[in-house]
Amino acid sequence: MKILLIEDEKDLLDSMRTYLESEGYICETASDYQKASEKVNVYDYDCVVVDITLPKGNGLQIVKELKEKKSESGIIIVSAKNSLDDKLKGLEWGSDDYLTKPFHLSELNARIKAIVRRKSFDGSNEILLNEIKINIQSRTVYINNNLLTLTTKEYELLLFFISAKNKVITKNAIAEHLWGDDMDQNDSFDFIYTHIKNLRKKMLEKGAEDYIKTIYGIGYNFSTK
Repeated sequence: MKILLIEDEKDLLDSMRTYLESEGYICETASDYQKASEKVNVYDYDCVVVDITLPKGNGLQIVKELKEKKSESGIIIVSAKNSLDDKLKGLEWGSDDYLTKPFHLSELNARIKAIVRRKSFDGSNEILLNEIKINIQSRTVYINNNLLTLTTKEYELLLFFISAKNKVITKNAIAEHLWGDDMDQNDSFDFIYTHIKNLRKKMLEKGAEDYIKTIYGIGYNFSTK
């Protein structure tokens, strides 16, 4: 899952990024309104965590921009202000949740997981798709009740495919989802081919159907039809 963290307090921003990356997320960051606005208008995220008080602008405006572009990102507002007006305005404009500083990083993680489950998988901790069973909490995957051992990237790739099943996903979209800002350091898509090849091979070895289809010149389709 790809997360955008918008926060001007450097220590808190670094702590959130370190903790969430240790939990397996791809994290991008922005420390002021201008950088945050550029990112949300160019890239897609599973969840955006945004502080209300930002240099050069207001975090609530980021919420408004996300909704104006009909983004499907989950949105969590973070603020040192324990203000009912801020909370109500944020929820009214389209945020999904609200956290007041200080907060535990484990609580932020739980809120993010809840939002992504609700938006992508109907709020369930368990995904069932034919012979595939995934437990989001434990990050375990079973094929025909046999444990499927995946790397972090392979697991994120499988979740991404299932969340967009029967839709064509471009190679750029996969790269952005799995690597975020670091995708610019790669000069080819060989790394995508390798991860998809390995994921497909592992699934087939456990007896899964061959769901991953190549759409030549465009990308891939996780076809269940």
